Amino acid sequence: MTRGGSGNMLGVGGTRRKLGRDALRGGDRGGRTGGGLSPQAQKRELLRKLQERQQDRREQQEQQDRRGTDAAGEAS
Repeated sequence: MTRGGSGNMLGVGGTRRKLGRDALRGGDRGGRTGGGLSPQAQKRELLRKLQERQQDRREQQEQQDRRGTDAAGEAS
């Protein structure tokens, strides 16, 4: 085995950049290199979508209930 630098992988992948405390904790992503939403924004978006679906289902159920009530009233 050589003691030279042939197996040394230091420096591969670019230069190291110091990160601030906020960046280490996932905050302050205004410059977003990777894009995407923060975890809290993703959670808010998911919650909004779920609430919209739930509301749509309620409205559809109410419409079906009204149709059933109207049909039962005409039949008797």
